[in-house]
Amino acid sequence: MHSLGIDAAFRGRNLARLLEGLWVSLRISLTAVLLSIPLGILLGLLMTKKNAVVRLLTRLYLETVRILPQMVLLFIVFFGSTRAFGWNVEAEKAAVIVFTFWGTAELADLVRGAVESIPKHQRESAEALGFSGAGTALFILLPQTVRRLLPLSVGLVTRMIKTTSLVTMIGVVEVLKVGQQIIEANRKASPNAAFGIYAIIFFLYFAVCFPISLLSKHLERKWSFNE
Repeated sequence: MHSLGIDAAFRGRNLARLLEGLWVSLRISLTAVLLSIPLGILLGLLMTKKNAVVRLLTRLYLETVRILPQMVLLFIVFFGSTRAFGWNVEAEKAAVIVFTFWGTAELADLVRGAVESIPKHQRESAEALGFSGAGTALFILLPQTVRRLLPLSVGLVTRMIKTTSLVTMIGVVEVLKVGQQIIEANRKASPNAAFGIYAIIFFLYFAVCFPISLLSKHLERKWSFNE
């Protein structure tokens, strides 16, 4: 155990620090997801509209998010906006902004696909029963969209949690940054600390993401079977 450098994690408060860093990663990703859900639903419903201008603008937004790496977005928001506009954006807030920006686009596209997968005759039946456009969206389309969307959005949570490792590049002290600090502090006492610490970080990510992944697959099987 000593030769693998795992002992470095159990010195002093090192393990507690790793858990605190993991909580920072979870806090950023979960906050971004909670903000992305309502924004993504609204944007996704807009993407189903036949208005050419709306479709163009939403498509540009989606493609921008897909083309630009999250690292570039983090640098633009944290470093670029600070210099350009004189804003004082904290690193963690900048991370939440970027992940919300990314998550909203991803969820909007999922919402669009979910809405468009609902059979057309359901809309026609709602109109025949006297539902307005807003009533059809609220009582007919939205419940079915959420049901189709939930398994996919749960999967997005795991992607966000893993991608939060990038925020260390703008100074956020999350689990990866804490691991690097522990490795540096124990370089002489535990020469193989890098292996041991990163192995523990791997298991921490696995312990968080694997149950979420199982939940996503369970919901997908359950609801696709019942439909």
